[in-house]
Amino acid sequence: MHNEIIEMKKELVEGFITDKAYHPMRLKEISAILGVPRREREELKLVLDKLISDRVIDIDSKGRYKMADPDVLVGTYIGNAKGFGFVQVEGMDDDFFVSEENSLNALHGDEVSIKKIAEEKNGRRSEAVIVKINKRANETLVGTFQKSKNYGFVVADNSKIARDIFIDKKHMMGAVDGHKVVVHLTDFGTPKKNPEGEVVEILGHINDPGVDILSVVRAYHLPEQFPEEVMNQVAAIPDEVQLSEYAGRKDIRSWQTVTIDGEEAKDLDDAITITKTKENHYILGVHIADVSHYVKEGSPLDKEALNRGTSVYLTDRVIPMLPHKLSNGICSLNAGVDRLALSCIMELDEHGTILSHEIAKTLINVDRRMSYTAVKEILEDKNPETIQAYEELVPMFEVMAEAALLLRQKRKSRGGIDFDFPESKIILDKKGRAVDVKAYDRNSATKIIEDFMLAANETIAEDIFWQEKPFLYRTHETPDEERIHKLTLFLKNFGYYLKLKSGEVHPKEFQKLLGKIEGTPEEAMISRLVLRSMMRAKYTTENTGHFGLAVKYYTHFTSPIRRYPDLQIHRIIKEILDNDWNQKREEHYKKVLPKVATETSQLERRADEAEREVDKLKKVEYMSQHLGEIHEGVISGITNWGMYVELPNTCEGMVRLQDLDDYYVFDESKYELQGERSHQIFRLGQKIKICIANADKAARTVDFHLADDVE
Repeated sequence: MHNEIIEMKKELVEGFITDKAYHPMRLKEISAILGVPRREREELKLVLDKLISDRVIDIDSKGRYKMADPDVLVGTYIGNAKGFGFVQVEGMDDDFFVSEENSLNALHGDEVSIKKIAEEKNGRRSEAVIVKINKRANETLVGTFQKSKNYGFVVADNSKIARDIFIDKKHMMGAVDGHKVVVHLTDFGTPKKNPEGEVVEILGHINDPGVDILSVVRAYHLPEQFPEEVMNQVAAIPDEVQLSEYAGRKDIRSWQTVTIDGEEAKDLDDAITITKTKENHYILGVHIADVSHYVKEGSPLDKEALNRGTSVYLTDRVIPMLPHKLSNGICSLNAGVDRLALSCIMELDEHGTILSHEIAKTLINVDRRMSYTAVKEILEDKNPETIQAYEELVPMFEVMAEAALLLRQKRKSRGGIDFDFPESKIILDKKGRAVDVKAYDRNSATKIIEDFMLAANETIAEDIFWQEKPFLYRTHETPDEERIHKLTLFLKNFGYYLKLKSGEVHPKEFQKLLGKIEGTPEEAMISRLVLRSMMRAKYTTENTGHFGLAVKYYTHFTSPIRRYPDLQIHRIIKEILDNDWNQKREEHYKKVLPKVATETSQLERRADEAEREVDKLKKVEYMSQHLGEIHEGVISGITNWGMYVELPNTCEGMVRLQDLDDYYVFDESKYELQGERSHQIFRLGQKIKICIANADKAARTVDFHLADDVE
């Protein structure tokens, strides 16, 4: 009902502002004319904000609302170290080029309004001019301090911020050359004048251990310390489950139960039970820590969890969504202790079809804490020592492997896409310095857990969907038609084809393609291009399905310790189970869930970017210790300025065209470089020998030179 009222008010306000007799007014004036009481003014502001986001209206520098210029687009400015930039407009496939003189004083990440000034031509992007900076993305920046005689300046760590920040002598805070600092911007500058700021924190010297990762933490505004009121709330939570909390729960402590995680994991939020019936059916239980029992809606703990959105994993540290007392303690399904859980118990037939399910609040007690490595040694390696160590559990793992295989085959038959890229495992020494980088492949144990979690997420999503309750879904859109068209043209060069229907592609076609390229030199390259052609998964209140998994219903239910959406949907499920659901709660969730979906999707992106940045940083650090070495790699990307080469350990570097002894032309349709004199051709997926020439930690880049003739 709340959403319907908002829509009605939106139509009323839109009609008022788009009327010919209307002239620009402030919120107070609009409220007076429309007769909106003071207590409802905040709701009117929400309606106006929605109309701005829909590009129906705009707000000027004096805070007056007016009709939006239809020729003005709103997007995000993506800076470049050379001064120019691009603007990404949501829903548009191609970016707009913005020259330095047309960039106003925009910095990377700012939300800007643009007007197109030149159409796309001869492969060049459409060009635009920035007419307004709507929202600044950089109130603070992290960078390296450099001192001059009477002033200083900060070179931003983010190379997409091309302009140095001027620091007046009285705002240096004692920083010296080489200090990593956090600077607060006091003036964003003009096209002819640098931005200005003041140093607000000195993180340490650029070469001090740990300062590099701390710089990323600050740059992405990742909160480290929990507020005092949160810690006070946590202090009152007991370390063990209380007897009074057992009531109203299905007691399954007698069920043989295990957790399976990485060796270093401390926040164990999922446990598994499985048995096989006489009919060769499987009773699979996925038991998830009942975090919402301890994190009450609207509490300081809940507000801080939403503010963080997700846990962030940065090589040598975790920035958790919840304090350690919860994530590693009472909410962690540690072995040998009673724990509260929310369970999805499914019956699978011999084909992997889920015949029935039960969702229940449970009481569990984990028998053993297993690692992926140990389960792999039992199932794959048949290691006699490991089998003996876990003798009583081995039959259970064998049943798990059977059931997981059936679920995987079922997913494959409907077209679920399974990208199997090796992840990077970066080993640091005690000082936080990268001493090894290696590919960390998925094994049979990791796949089993993935299969079981996917089954639970899908089952929960379908159950609540048919109950027609407000909910958070994990959705993944069908790939953009233009991207698919470009991909199909490229694939033809390798003799591969994607079957399209009305311009769209079914996930099964991608799956068939990945099957055909398996084991070929171009496998990694084509897999990445397929991945890039896809949209990004996100949280939504509408159930639009998950393209990549080829399912109609999907959610995130299995990680409430480290993902806020999971925690939020646990509350909904428990209110339904406890018969606490009513019209008031329905309206409440209809109101709050759209905001949760948007914010958690954004926070997930922030976490992903920070994790990638740290990985990149540490890989460059590692490569800097191996200059002059020769390795064989695979060409993983080609541009008109060079080619990226990936080594077996997942580290990547660039062979720049300017360093080659021939003039090479980039053929975009084939993703290849052609030498004019030598007629040598470099293609994606091709193996080549390189020499590690340079590693620049500040720029996060590694340069390779060709070393074809060096043994």
